[in-house]
Parts: sequence; structure tokens; C-alpha cells
Amino acid sequence: MATESVTEPARQGGAFEPLREPVFRTIWSASVLSNFGQLILGVGAAWEMTRLTSSASLVALVQTALMLPLMLVAVPAGAVADMFDRRKIAMAGLAFSVASGGVLTVLAWLGLTSPWVLLAFCSLIGAGVAFYSPSWQASISEQVPPAQIPAAIALGSISYNFARSFGPALGGLIVLAAGAKAAFAVNAVGYLPLLLAFFLWKRRHVPSRLPPERIDRAIVSGVRYALHSGPVRTVLVRSFLFGFAGASTAALGPLIAKDLLAGNASTFGILLGSSGAGAVAGAFMVGRISQRLGNEAAARILALISGLAIVLVGFSHSLLLTCAGLFLAGAASIITIALFNISVQLASPRWVTARALSLFSSALTGGIAMGAVLWGVVANGWSVQVALVASGVALCATPLLAFLFRLPETSVEGVEAVEIDHEPEVDMALTLRSGPVVIEIDYRVDPDRARPYYDAMLKVQRTRMRNGAFNWSISRDIADRALWTERYQFPTWGDYLRMRDRFTQSDLAIQSEVEAFLLEGTAKHVRRRLERPFGSVRWRADSPDPQQETVGYLGP
Repeated sequence: MATESVTEPARQGGAFEPLREPVFRTIWSASVLSNFGQLILGVGAAWEMTRLTSSASLVALVQTALMLPLMLVAVPAGAVADMFDRRKIAMAGLAFSVASGGVLTVLAWLGLTSPWVLLAFCSLIGAGVAFYSPSWQASISEQVPPAQIPAAIALGSISYNFARSFGPALGGLIVLAAGAKAAFAVNAVGYLPLLLAFFLWKRRHVPSRLPPERIDRAIVSGVRYALHSGPVRTVLVRSFLFGFAGASTAALGPLIAKDLLAGNASTFGILLGSSGAGAVAGAFMVGRISQRLGNEAAARILALISGLAIVLVGFSHSLLLTCAGLFLAGAASIITIALFNISVQLASPRWVTARALSLFSSALTGGIAMGAVLWGVVANGWSVQVALVASGVALCATPLLAFLFRLPETSVEGVEAVEIDHEPEVDMALTLRSGPVVIEIDYRVDPDRARPYYDAMLKVQRTRMRNGAFNWSISRDIADRALWTERYQFPTWGDYLRMRDRFTQSDLAIQSEVEAFLLEGTAKHVRRRLERPFGSVRWRADSPDPQQETVGYLGP
């Protein structure tokens, strides 16, 4: 895999055009095998749990154990992926999953598995996948041209769901022929081709000119970006509630096969294969549906289709009818999730892409994990049928969210980074840890244009806050009504410099919109100040300064 960059010129092409890129093609092909292994693990673990216990709640917790790490680990993994070499981070996560899967296989061969041991190792394997996933998704933009990103994301869905079409049935056969321990072994081996593909990728890592953030600050930066970015925040809310409402079929799959259809492990595999086949069919339609209907209209229609299909599964006692319902639910669900994923990727600049994707993954899988618990409790307290019908009705109600959280339309414009063409003037011995830093910007604006100027400044507020600023405010001089002062803070000088590196074309456009309000012949005036909290200044010139070596000596 010698190619380091995407093929030029960029071609939009069809659904399979990204496979022309050698790096993407190799990693994508290996991901199909790893997805087969992961799905075979899900079948083996779920069926093994039905052998170990008759509790519907514990059976449903298998899905929670596999999904919950994606919610808990994905955010730190996304922060690490944004700070370091994404290739190496992906390899570390895959190696951990291989090791955990190997240990689970050994324990199963020795007959040492129990419900809680099984859940624990499912969580560990899921944690490794969660650590790898943001690095892989965020690196797609390095492997294909920008115009092919939606198609590449859809291919990622096809990879998983192609495996889901046949993997569960294959998993059921493996469990019937050799037991769950063989399924665990196949899962562990299935990650090895993908690990090798990342090892062979000759990625050109371009380090930042600034040192990496601390992991806690990097996580906070990613969360703050999502909170202050309207498109990303909307997708996170919608994806969580979609996953929560529609988690019943994944969580209760073994019980659908066992209780509603009186089947066995192969029946369960057929049901999952039907859902996966629907998802593959749906993945081919992602681009077409998005272009014809738009994201919001598509999400509403797909939620209704998916919800009604789940209700159908709840009432069905026919294998053919249940497979048809799961096919429709799988197709509608994967199209919806792909639309969410594309929206996040195209709305996030490069510096925070992995963190935004990890938050999306956490929201979706967290909703699925929590929904799995709820629908498992409902099935345990009432029946599997009641849980499925309630889940379908809840999913049909999610289009009402559009009144508060309307999905953004996809666009690749505005998120490209821009370089600020001037450096700040500094006459003090600052280090990256010096701070807090206060930024004040004076604008002189025609008083008759105060209202539109204020509205434009509210847009500036969102860009400052999502790029790392704190305590933003705008004030007007009571003695000179043409003078406005924008003020915001950063914990350290390094945080301020990182904010400057995060400027995008859309941020620059908003700033230009504000500067158009300046009175003719005037310019904005920027002041950068080091705030000195009480106790940070030495009492006397000859007093020892313990901070001199760490944050820089700034004088008495």
C-alpha cells in the first residue's frame, strides 16, 4: 500500500468511485472481514447468554455491553486521534480487540465463561473497536477526494451491512457446529487483516506547529465545539433519540427468534441477515435520497418506515413476514445513520473531525445501549411483543423533533482551514502555559446600524466559543455610542494560539461581515492582555518565583 495521497484529479463518480483509491480500497476490504468477525461475536455471545441464563434482561445486556464502550471510549479516542497519528491510534485499538478476543476464546474453551464474564469481555472488545473507529472515520478524508466523502461513508455502511447480511447466518452455523467458543475465535482472528492494512498504510503525518493539548482539554474542546455548532449539536440529539427508540430489534433479536418464531440460532442468524441485507440495499440509496428529498424530509419518512416495520415484527409470528419487516427497518435505519454521519463530517473542520465523529458515535450507540436496557426491561416485565410495538411507536414519533432540531443540509463548503496572515505583537516573556489571556477588540459602528451589527456579532460569538474562547461578551461605550468592545478569554496563551489555528473559511466570512459595519476610515483595534490573578505577582523583586521555569517569568 504505497499510495500516500488520493488520486488526482478528484472525481465524484458513482457509489463505488472511492474504491479507485488504493489506500481506501485496501482498508475497506479488510474492514469487511473484521465486521464479519464482530457480527459473529455478537451472535455467539447472544446465543451463549441464552444458554447461560433465561433472563431477558441479561440477553439484552449483550447488546449494551458491545455498544456502551462506543459511548464511553469513543470521545477520548476521538481526542487522541485528533492529537496524534491516526494510523497508530487505529492500530492500538485493533490490537487491544485482538488480545481481548483471544482471552475470551481461551476462557470459553476452558469452560470458565459466566454471564458477567461474557459481558465484561464483550465490553473490552467493544472498547478496542471504539478506540479504533474515530481514527478510521476521520482519516477517510485523507484517503479520498472531498467530493467522494459521502460515497466513501456510504461504502463504510455497506462494509458493515454486507457482513451483517451473511455474518449472523454464518455465526449461527458456527455456533451450531462448534459452539460459541469457535465464534469467539473467529472474531479475534477477523481483526488481524485490518490491523495489517493500517500497518502497511504509508500515511504522511503532519504534526501541528503547537504541542498537543492535554487529553482533558482536548475532550472539552471537542464537546464545546459540538455544543456551539448548531449543525453538529442537532445531529447529536437526533441520533441519540433515534438509536434509543429503535434499539429493540438489535437488543431482542435472540428472543424474537426464540419466543415469537420458536426458532434456534440459525433462525436468529437469518433474521440478522435480513436486516443486514436491507441495510446494504439502503446504503446504495443514500446519495440519491439525500439529493431528492433533503436530509430533514428523508429522516422523517425513514423514521416512519422503520417504526412501522418494527411494529410489524412485533405482531408477526411468520418468519417470512418478520424478515420483510427487518429488511425495511434495516434499510431505513442505515440510510438515516449515514445521513447523520455525513452531516457531522461535512460540518466539522479537520482539527476536530475525529472528536465530532466520536461524539456522534457516542450519541448513537449510547442511545442504542440505553434503549436496549429499557426494551429489555419491558420485555422482561410484559412481553417481547409489547417491547417491539412500543419501540416502533416511539420511533414513529421522532419526526416531531424537527420542530426543535431541524437537520442541516449537507455542504462541503466553509470548513477548510485558513491561515491568519499576521502574528500577534508580543513584548513579554510568554510561554504556552502563560495565562489567563484576555482579548478585547474595539469596533466603531454607525449608531443607526447598531441592531444589524449586534445580530452579526452574535454569529461571531458562536465562532469564538466553538473554537475555544470563554466568557464572551459585547459591550457599548455609554459615553461614545459608536464604540463597541468585544471581549473574550482563554485559560492560557497556548489556547489562544490554537484558536488562531482553527479559523475556517466560514469563520473568516462571518468576521468579514462584521467588519463591513465599521465606520469609513476606521479599523478594529485588538488588545491582547495577560490577566494577573491575585497572588500571581511577586511581593518583592528579590522574592523567589516558583513559576519562573514552568510558565515564564513575567516580572514583578
